[in-house]
Amino acid sequence: MLVEEELARFSSAKESVLSVGVFDGVHLGHQKLIAELLHQAEKRGMVSGVVTFRHNPEKLLSHRSKLPFLTDIKERLTLLKQAGMAMVIPLSFTPELAQLSPRQFLTLMQKYLKMRALVIGEDFALGKDREGDTKNLKKLGKEMNFDVIIVPPLLKDGEVVSSTTIRKALADADMEKVRNLMGRPFKLAGKVVAGCGRGASLGFPTANLEVASEHALPPDGVYTSWARLNGNKYEAMTNIGKNPTFGTNQRTVEAYLIDYHGDLYGADLQLDIVARLREEKKFKNSDELKKQVAEDIQKGKKILDANCVK
Repeated sequence: MLVEEELARFSSAKESVLSVGVFDGVHLGHQKLIAELLHQAEKRGMVSGVVTFRHNPEKLLSHRSKLPFLTDIKERLTLLKQAGMAMVIPLSFTPELAQLSPRQFLTLMQKYLKMRALVIGEDFALGKDREGDTKNLKKLGKEMNFDVIIVPPLLKDGEVVSSTTIRKALADADMEKVRNLMGRPFKLAGKVVAGCGRGASLGFPTANLEVASEHALPPDGVYTSWARLNGNKYEAMTNIGKNPTFGTNQRTVEAYLIDYHGDLYGADLQLDIVARLREEKKFKNSDELKKQVAEDIQKGKKILDANCVK
């Protein structure tokens, strides 16, 4: 069974305090739970760990072809490790795993990871048909000799901090709310690939970012952002959309790095999206577009300077 093979690679010699979940975004709500997990592990003298999934289980269970993620698996693993987790275990969510009962899955956690405590949120559930809710998990904990610690949700402005809440804010292009819920700016990252070269002809050469098709994106428009490249940071303007002035149909993510000079093709680029300046629109000609881009740059620089977003 694949889940056993994957868990066996992380077999723990010490008893552990664990949590299970997608942790998409590793947002402030997740960070609250992680802080309690670390506290419990330190108090008990045990190893801390998170079991996460390479893909959102909802994608398999609801048969949705595309469920946008806030952070891909690589970034999630990095963020969880940076948060202090001693073990971060990614599992493949397969139909076989989905059929495991809560008891079967938790038995594997005890067998390979020596789990002695499970830290979860109030709305957490695992196992086939989500049978392992908080009530049933507490009952199983007593039977199987592990503690269950339930962490209340984090509220900001009376709203629960969750990946769903963040996706809604992102869909509304409310980048300030996204940042406040995640604890950091929304990030897009990938390789710079060849584009049409129109930006260079206008005097504003852009980097065409290759973003995974399942990554969540804010609505089409022009955004002010920070670009991070080879350890350096640049003020940038990011356009998300289909470039209606030139009649293209392919949605792209393009960034103009202000005051950067050099070839970006093939480089790994990260964009921290700070604020939406305007919707994407069609211009009469390239001169009108150039004038608007120059105005966007000045407005964007003022936003970055005023907010001191780093």
